[in-house]
Formats: sequence, C-alpha cells, structure tokens
Amino acid sequence: METKRLAKTSQASPLTGSARERLLAAASELFYAEGIHTVGIDRVIERAGVAKASLYNTFGSKDELIRAYLQDRHRRTEGRVAAAMDKVSTPREKVLAIFEAQQAYFEASNFRGCAFMNASAESAPGSAAVQASDEYREWFRAVFRDLGAQAGAKDPDDLARRLQLIYDGAASSARMDRNTAVFVQARELAGLAFDAATA
Repeated sequence: METKRLAKTSQASPLTGSARERLLAAASELFYAEGIHTVGIDRVIERAGVAKASLYNTFGSKDELIRAYLQDRHRRTEGRVAAAMDKVSTPREKVLAIFEAQQAYFEASNFRGCAFMNASAESAPGSAAVQASDEYREWFRAVFRDLGAQAGAKDPDDLARRLQLIYDGAASSARMDRNTAVFVQARELAGLAFDAATA
C-alpha cells in the first residue's frame, strides 16, 4: 500500500532551531518521503516556517539544498557506522556491525529505501544530488576497503565492491519487499564474502 504524502504540514510537529536547521529538517522530511524533484521549494519553506529569502540566503538554490540534505544524511550515517564499529574489535565484526546498525536504523525509521539511491535515480548526471551520492558511496566503499585491508584481504578493493553490492541489494530488497529482515541474510553473506577474501 502506498505511503501517504506528507502534504498536510499543518498537522506535523513544528520544527525548531535556526533557519538553516529548520530548512534542512523540512527538506529531509519531505524529500525523503516524496522525492527531491516532486517537492517544490515552496513546500519546504512552508514546512520550515521561514521566509523564501532565508532559503536562498542560506543555500543559494534548490540544488544546493538537495546537496546539503544528502550531506546531512551522509554525516548521520557516518556517526551510526562509527558508533557501531566502536562496540566491536575485529575488522570482521565491524563489517557485520555496519549491516546490523543499518538494519536497526531502517526498522526504527519510516524506511523508503536508500536516500542516495532515490535521489540519484531522480537526477541528471553531474547534478548536486549525484555528486553527493557519489561521495557517500565512495566513503562507504572506503570503510569496507579499510576493514578488508586490516584483516589482510588479498584484494581489499574487490572485497569492498562485493560488500557494497551485498549492502545495496539488501537496501533495495528491504524497500521493494517492505521487509528489513533481509539484512539478516545480507549480514550472513557479508560474513562469507569477508571470510573468503581474508582466508
């Protein structure tokens, strides 16, 4: 069943903080729920409760607001991943902890798929959304690559690509099947791929 649009912003909780914080919060809520190009700038401004000039003075354009929205998601993911890895000790455990942490986050949120996949699918090559998504994916690959290298993988780059492929597949399946439990199987596959690469 299709998720309801967040069109009735008057019924949503008021946003707080600086104009920048409110604009980012509104963009995150609306862009993620409905799409970065479906949502017009006026809806973001209305939801944030700021003047139109505040958006352009702060971000300059809608494209730059989209970039900031994705960069904010990137920072939040970095924090979750770092916190998850800090709880365990070995590189293998850290890889599995990433999958577990992302599953827990998706289950606790109104999961509508990977924000970066969604945004890049809507956007032209070279756009702010694609650039921000590319930066996010390179960071994620680098995390997997570094963990593989620490564990003595013969080809850390290849392992990183395999782990990212497993992660991407889990995120897509969780969205399409509306079932985040697929991350349990993804975690098992990630462990097998890690073991094969570091044997």
